[in-house]
Amino acid sequence: MDASAIQTFCLGLPGARMAVQWGGMHVFQVADRKMFATLHLPHGGSLAFKVDDELFLGYCDRPGFRPAPYLARAHWVSLSDPTVLATDELQALLTRSHQLVVRRLPRRQQVGLLL
Repeated sequence: MDASAIQTFCLGLPGARMAVQWGGMHVFQVADRKMFATLHLPHGGSLAFKVDDELFLGYCDRPGFRPAPYLARAHWVSLSDPTVLATDELQALLTRSHQLVVRRLPRRQQVGLLL
């Protein structure tokens, strides 16, 4: 997926919105500015997102993945070139990141955001 397709997909997730912050980084958020993905276009389109705690180290061992700067302690990974992943796999990872963030919200905010 290219940057445009990633943006379209992320904004299609329930309750998602985008803000441009930190020098041109596209930050995808849900409910009160809780981030679930970032797309850094000025740096070649690197993509960062949250993964399951128990899968974090496994993703960090995969080629192209690394712990996301400043967010690794919250189990975020960074993918320097998102086009190397199959569209289905990348969409599944972004959807999972969205759902991990939604599940940490208070129950009243989760309504309509869970898939």
